Amino acid sequence: MASTPLAAAREALAGIVNPRVGQDLLAAGMVEGLVIGDDGRPTFTFLLRRDDPATLVRQIRQAFQAADLPDPKIQIKDPSGPAKSTHGPPAEGDKAMPPPAPQMSLPNLGKVIAISSGKGGVGKSTVAANLAIALARAGHRVGLMDGDIYGPNIPRMFGVFERPQVSADRRMQPLEAYGVKLMSLGFIVERDAPAIWRGPIIMKIVTQFLRDVDWGTLDYFLVDLPPGTGDAQLSLVQATNVSGAVIVTTPQEMSVGDALRGGKMFDKVNVPVLGIVENMSGFTCPHCGEHTDLFPTGGGDKLSGELKVPVLGRIPMQAQMADLADRGKPIVVASPESPAAVALAEIAERVVEAARTRGGAELPILRG
Repeated sequence: MASTPLAAAREALAGIVNPRVGQDLLAAGMVEGLVIGDDGRPTFTFLLRRDDPATLVRQIRQAFQAADLPDPKIQIKDPSGPAKSTHGPPAEGDKAMPPPAPQMSLPNLGKVIAISSGKGGVGKSTVAANLAIALARAGHRVGLMDGDIYGPNIPRMFGVFERPQVSADRRMQPLEAYGVKLMSLGFIVERDAPAIWRGPIIMKIVTQFLRDVDWGTLDYFLVDLPPGTGDAQLSLVQATNVSGAVIVTTPQEMSVGDALRGGKMFDKVNVPVLGIVENMSGFTCPHCGEHTDLFPTGGGDKLSGELKVPVLGRIPMQAQMADLADRGKPIVVASPESPAAVALAEIAERVVEAARTRGGAELPILRG
């Protein structure tokens, strides 16, 4: 048991191994000038090379939290300097990639929940929009950030197309609909403007949406991520402390395989997967209530078993659901008593519980 805050900080740092060198952070000489400031917060310079895992910063914050230490002040320094090549000038990608920035501490955002999928076309943005509204209707303060830089759909789903205002302190003011605060690149650029950007620009946009938007104080901050495991996902987990991820899939095997890769990505960067949402899970007749499976079944259960996380719920297909979304009327607003809306409201409740338990260990895996 460490006897002083400084000893506890050193003990926490010594418990983290850099896989590149196979040594803990202290033994590897990655920590310089470790002191406890007048405010009680550990402060140090972290020597993070370009080829070191950026998630080490996140692991440090988690270790300090586990040791009941204040959030540390970390200055990131790249001891290797810019990457150089002995065979001519560096490639464009090498020039573009800066060392990872330190994570921002943004407690005002509350629980940061990533809504993700392995592939496109599974209804991830529809789920994100309706979950955000369901959480707001349950009395929570909710923000929704459109992290799909290449294909921002949140403006259309909420029927909001205005440009954000900028305050005197040069912070963007989020737009609001159905009780949810919103920010999307779709509010800023023209609808038909192609997003031909590489990783560093994606990181900059994600960081600005987190830091330079006046979100106020929230309980839940949902991030609608693009499909796959690319720059936006990594930028988000590098930039701030993500409380958990919700993986959206459909019953088909192809969707499950892609979603599994997405879930494994979050596991590698120490973000707990809160659970699985199976979308387009058959069709429920609005007249007689009979449920019919239109696709092969069991995808959500299979993914749940692979990732060892619960199925948070299944959303049936519903007539006019896509059309309502295109007109800016999410199903939980347009038809709150419908089977899909009821399922989404129940999923929102389970997301709250899963986020509280950080991984949903107390939730049962739903079957049938």
